[in-house]
Amino acid sequence: MHSAGLALDGGTPVRPADRPLPTVMDAAGRTFGPEEEQAVLRVLRSGMLSGVWGSEVPALTSEFAALTGAAHAVACSSGTAAVHLAVAAADPDPGDEIIVPPISDMGSVTPVLAQNAVPVFADVDPRTGNLDPSAVAALIGPRTRAVVAVHLFGKPAPVDELRALADRVGIMLIEDCAQAYLAPVRPGDPGGPQVGTVGHVGAFSLQQHKHITAGDGGLVTTGDADLATRMRRFADKGWPRETGERAYLHYALNYRMTELVAAVAREQLRKLPGVIERRRQAAAALAGALGRVDGLRLPADDGDHVYWYLPLLVDGLDHAGLRRYAAALTAEGVPAVAGYLARPLYAEPVLREARTYGRSGYPLRGRTAYPDGLCPVAEELIDRRLVVLGWNENYSTDDVADIAAAVAKVHAAVVRP
Repeated sequence: MHSAGLALDGGTPVRPADRPLPTVMDAAGRTFGPEEEQAVLRVLRSGMLSGVWGSEVPALTSEFAALTGAAHAVACSSGTAAVHLAVAAADPDPGDEIIVPPISDMGSVTPVLAQNAVPVFADVDPRTGNLDPSAVAALIGPRTRAVVAVHLFGKPAPVDELRALADRVGIMLIEDCAQAYLAPVRPGDPGGPQVGTVGHVGAFSLQQHKHITAGDGGLVTTGDADLATRMRRFADKGWPRETGERAYLHYALNYRMTELVAAVAREQLRKLPGVIERRRQAAAALAGALGRVDGLRLPADDGDHVYWYLPLLVDGLDHAGLRRYAAALTAEGVPAVAGYLARPLYAEPVLREARTYGRSGYPLRGRTAYPDGLCPVAEELIDRRLVVLGWNENYSTDDVADIAAAVAKVHAAVVRP
């Protein structure tokens, strides 16, 4: 039995160090089994490891398109590469602008720089951290070419509104779905569209931390055959292999997926619906165990959240208090991160100091600035309100009970001492 004192202050932790929770960083928190082993051996024994001439990559893209309801899917080497394929398909001119969120991985933003375009940051919904359509609308100008909407932590962004806005002004909507596999876009309509199918392009990741993984790898979805062709070629140096001609039609990179990655991903894909369902069940159990706690808000979930991470919103704390809250949870055996990011993406040196192409600072220097206060809602979330917990499909009933006990213990001690 744990003592009442916080483990951070010398008390007994809720979850002892010799019983760590399952995480995506170890076998206890993954779904690997003999299926993945057999898939790897199948590829090795075939002698063909390249996705250019193999069978696993095309099979994966067909299966992924069918699972998501997309007309087309294209494979690539990472989630960042997937976003880059999408941005390249938008085909911005140098100095054009692409609207992005301030709370995400930098992989949602660096592809914009790679295409010599300027990231423009729109503020977010205080309940979800997803893009606020009204903030996006206020930033659209003559140089805007696309919007990148991230489905943060597994909660769908308002892509129906964003797509309508994009269509009105003739720009592209890119969905970054790395954290939100199979999430339904419209609450109450589980048979309706999933993330990655409302925008012009959806980008997915197979990185280690995601719902399913092949170590790394990416997928993009689209309903547009021309966009699919352009993205497929961008992942392969602009080479139109479907024509049998060795040609290089436009600037492009090598973002090809290997057969080994695709074979593992195919087996993981079969397990994906079960992974999501178990994560949802564990989140519902946590909500039930915590009940209503003053000053604590669990994720807004209308049957659409797929829980990549589980975000908590905590009221009544300052910067130091939020960091103590997360550190206290971690000490109790429940790993937690305050703010998710150390700072909004626009405050990172790569952007604020224009550390891009040599000393030129292109395309940022002289075109934009990223001051504090640019996105006040995002800054408040990161600085004073948001704590994220890792989440996992392999949590047991006892695991969830321990997480709930740790949150209740820390909240009572830090928020209401």
